[in-house]
Amino acid sequence: MAAVLLTGMSGAGKSATLLELARRGIRVVDTDADEWNEWVQAPDGPDWVWRLDRLHALLDEVGPEPLVLAGCRSNQGALYPCLRAAVLLTAPLPVLLMRAQNRENPYGSTAEDRARIAEHVAWVEPLLRRSATLVLDTAQLSVAQVADQVEALLNGAGAGAPLG
Repeated sequence: MAAVLLTGMSGAGKSATLLELARRGIRVVDTDADEWNEWVQAPDGPDWVWRLDRLHALLDEVGPEPLVLAGCRSNQGALYPCLRAAVLLTAPLPVLLMRAQNRENPYGSTAEDRARIAEHVAWVEPLLRRSATLVLDTAQLSVAQVADQVEALLNGAGAGAPLG
């Protein structure tokens, strides 16, 4: 079990950290890709969730090899027993909004997107914080420093005990 999840709101630094970890030779998977997700009908409406069957198959395939997943979905807790750690990347809301507005990914470019990000920071991030193994403020740490801490978790060092 050498898999770590990077989670957090849009603009928190998940993609930048994945790029840095991949540069270091660590296998990474951005779960925002369509192949890892599907629409389901939730009690409060449609929900874009992880295809847990595919993620479990990926984890089985890599076995004990280091792997970093990145994403944030309502059903991510179902994967926690298979992970070494869940790392919440966070930053103050103005930083998140500025990053989301000024990146290549189009999500965050509209006022509606930014309002949704603010809403998620208010009610989703506290849930993520409660279940996180480690919380890293990406406004205070460089991408390299965040990657260093994730790499330490992959190697069995760092904060927290395995999830699950």
